[in-house]
Amino acid sequence: MQSYKTKGVCAKTINFEVEGNILTKLEFIGGCAGNTTGVAKLAVGRPVDEIISLTKGTFCRGGTSCPDQLSIALTEYMNTK
Repeated sequence: MQSYKTKGVCAKTINFEVEGNILTKLEFIGGCAGNTTGVAKLAVGRPVDEIISLTKGTFCRGGTSCPDQLSIALTEYMNTK
């Protein structure tokens, strides 16, 4: 399981697993449970590049959001592969 420490959002950590190019597990620690659980349900089973494209630039307050932080976490993960 990969972990990403978020910046500027209520969720403190994003935990995720990727197999091949498919996101297989996703969990936000903290934040609004309804929103983060919903994002996780919509994202799991999709290709990582598709999730990045869908969530990048989604802003809430502070110039970022939990979905935007997910795109950053996945981008960093893909850049280290």
